[in-house]
Amino acid sequence: MASKVKKLAFVGMWKDNPVFRQILGICSALAVTNLMMNSLIMGLGLMFVTAFSSLTVSLIRQFTPKHIRMMVQTFIIAVYVIIVDIFLKAYQPEISTALGPYVGLIITNCIIMGRCEAYAQNNPPHLSFLDGLFMGAGYAIVLLVIAFFRELLGFGSLFGIEVLGSWWVDWTLMIMPPGAFFMLGILIWVTKNMFPDTNKDAKGGAKA
Repeated sequence: MASKVKKLAFVGMWKDNPVFRQILGICSALAVTNLMMNSLIMGLGLMFVTAFSSLTVSLIRQFTPKHIRMMVQTFIIAVYVIIVDIFLKAYQPEISTALGPYVGLIITNCIIMGRCEAYAQNNPPHLSFLDGLFMGAGYAIVLLVIAFFRELLGFGSLFGIEVLGSWWVDWTLMIMPPGAFFMLGILIWVTKNMFPDTNKDAKGGAKA
């Protein structure tokens, strides 16, 4: 069991990281990463939705007709996204306002549906839950890395706390949409070139 958990963690957070390996969830990665707090909340929200959606899909997979399984999965995902949205509006209204429509758009995030189809549909509940959790964690880590540099260079702060002082001249570009594109592109380039996926390279490319 411990080895399976380690493998799922490695695959979700690094080997098949949904953002810089699979290039999924890009819209929110670009939209909410100007501040670390926004990125943290979005990352935690996606971890919750992915983990519990995968768990639920796995629990009912033997009772779900194949021809409507994607409709059922979408409904399950929507329920958990609504829970996150209601929680944020009730307990973190400022964060909810800052994130705007992007919380609701978690429903359309390819990462969640992808894990439901690729893993939860064919694996037991406890492993499906962990797979969703680690895939969400991989997504959250990427968001936080991008937000670290964007907020630090764009505002001179981290989590709203000023760290660079008055001498620092804010890089306005970093808090604008182009800054997100630049940082995400640099991150993908670094991971692809400095940390190549040797297993895929040895096999002549990724599996279909």
